[in-house]
Amino acid sequence: MKIGVTTFLTDEGIRPAQLARALEERAFDSLLLHEHSHVAVKQETPFPGGGNLPGIYYRTLDPFVALTAAATVTSDLVLGTGVALLVQRDVIQTAKQVASLDLVSGGRVLFGVGTGWSREEMRNHGADPRTRGKLLNEQLAAIKEIWTKDQAEFHGTYIDFAPIFSWPKPVQRPHPPIFIGGDGEAALARVAAHGDGWMPHSVGHPARVQSQLSRLAEVAGDVPVMVASVAPRPELIAAYAEAGVERVALSLPTQPEAETLRLLDMFAALVGNYA
Repeated sequence: MKIGVTTFLTDEGIRPAQLARALEERAFDSLLLHEHSHVAVKQETPFPGGGNLPGIYYRTLDPFVALTAAATVTSDLVLGTGVALLVQRDVIQTAKQVASLDLVSGGRVLFGVGTGWSREEMRNHGADPRTRGKLLNEQLAAIKEIWTKDQAEFHGTYIDFAPIFSWPKPVQRPHPPIFIGGDGEAALARVAAHGDGWMPHSVGHPARVQSQLSRLAEVAGDVPVMVASVAPRPELIAAYAEAGVERVALSLPTQPEAETLRLLDMFAALVGNYA
């Protein structure tokens, strides 16, 4: 099993290049970045984690800018979104951003996508929270057309464009792996229909790991799994390894450089057990 990290990169924490270099030096497999474009001043959607919305949500860097900086100082580190809020993004522009990052990085992109949870954030981007799942499904189909066809077109209910040229194409063939985020039944169905893998949030207790993963097998069969936001607890990591998970991403708090490097040194001992 391969071990990486997932984190919020902000203007108050370690910079992308420094973090990426430190991860590769310590033999971590991957870097996954969360995304939030903004926080509404009048935020009414309850935070899924409970309580007040953490400050890091207000200050998150654009993931593709940050991952490009990470790509320039690394050679093996897998670079991913965990997850990109695709329903809030222009589908043609995002297809180009991901393909460009895949080119710049030499084919190291893992594209994690999800619907998001903040209804205010979605509405500010012109997305209707009530139809975000259907929109995401069409976006994924359209992006694959752009990535794999010289002349791409798509005609759906929410996404519609006549034939277009769009380069670069991704280095990875047929395209960077698309990992579907989310823990509900809709996300599992989306894995089966549109994904190359599943990116669930970690469960909190090792005893729950097997039941979490069995839900995927019932819907989508045998597909790769990358578990995000895993607490750096040996017993939990071991449970995912024993269950046959391909990758886990440890939850890395957002801290300045010195504190982040100290945490990575603590995490590195866990990497050695599974490399």
